[in-house]
Amino acid sequence: MNALTPPDRSRPVAIWLFCVAALVLAMVIVGGATRLTGSGLSITEWRPVTGALPPLSDAHWAQEFQKYREIPQYQQVNRGMSLEAFKFIYWWEWGHRFLGRLVGLVFALPFAVFLFRRQIPQRLVGRCWALFALGGLQGAIGWWMVASGLSERVSVAPERLMTHLGMAFFLLAALFWTGLEAWNGPSRRHARGAWPRLALGLAVLVYFQILLGALVAGNDAGYVLTDWPLMGGRWFPEDYAGPGVWATLAHSIPAVQFNHRIGAYVLCACAVALVFACVRSMRAPVGVRRVGLALGLSIFCQAGLGIWTLVSATPLSLGLAHQAAAAGVLGLATAFLWTARRA
Repeated sequence: MNALTPPDRSRPVAIWLFCVAALVLAMVIVGGATRLTGSGLSITEWRPVTGALPPLSDAHWAQEFQKYREIPQYQQVNRGMSLEAFKFIYWWEWGHRFLGRLVGLVFALPFAVFLFRRQIPQRLVGRCWALFALGGLQGAIGWWMVASGLSERVSVAPERLMTHLGMAFFLLAALFWTGLEAWNGPSRRHARGAWPRLALGLAVLVYFQILLGALVAGNDAGYVLTDWPLMGGRWFPEDYAGPGVWATLAHSIPAVQFNHRIGAYVLCACAVALVFACVRSMRAPVGVRRVGLALGLSIFCQAGLGIWTLVSATPLSLGLAHQAAAAGVLGLATAFLWTARRA
């Protein structure tokens, strides 16, 4: 191999990508805490550079608090909030944005070094550039989401929260996949047959279920209809339909919670079929069966955790655990698809 030719694989590059993925996961969890504590609108401006520093004096704190008191959330929900209470929600939002900046630095600086030293496998350079661009886009989406709650609403628009969270989970899966590619090198062949199709279908279903969960979060639907398996004492909730299709799918609290429940039932049925297939099919590669079993069991655990979170009216600890576990399920779904395609 020519000294100037990038290697087919690079484990330092893989470790870097896995570390960035871990930071994205941390950002998802902190973002969940920011949402559950009602902190997401506490910073009313988008200052990518100057906003990196928090208020450093009483005068600066007073300025930030005054900006918050001008938005509907303070006037309609938190009127009379003390400065100390404001600082509590401010630190959550600032920490979330700080992690976003940190993710950008941890990606960009090593990326530049690896490019200069030609350590990134050539087939992954384009993917890394795409990840870099999507990371920048995610910052803009985050502000687009926050802006929806600064003028007429007391919270962010559910569909914008779904877009922001969906992009975060997509980046998480893409970083993990690219890290696996960098660690293991190119595949000599791609498997065909039922396993890759099954794995792709499950990965799509898991991701779609995460988007449905984001709509539940955006509508604060985890705090109502907290009985299970019924919803308000009924199998099908009252007031499911909104004034239109989009109003129903994205803004009706009974609808978004019912849809998320149905998605969970579908995923659990698929998990049963997956576990049965992994146990029964001795011809499938061992790696595929092991990851498939882990994925199936993780779906069951996540469903149980979701029920526990719901009937407990979504306390902070369980809400964060449920969101973190969703990332774990998506990671296993990604690993299952990656393994099945190479089996």
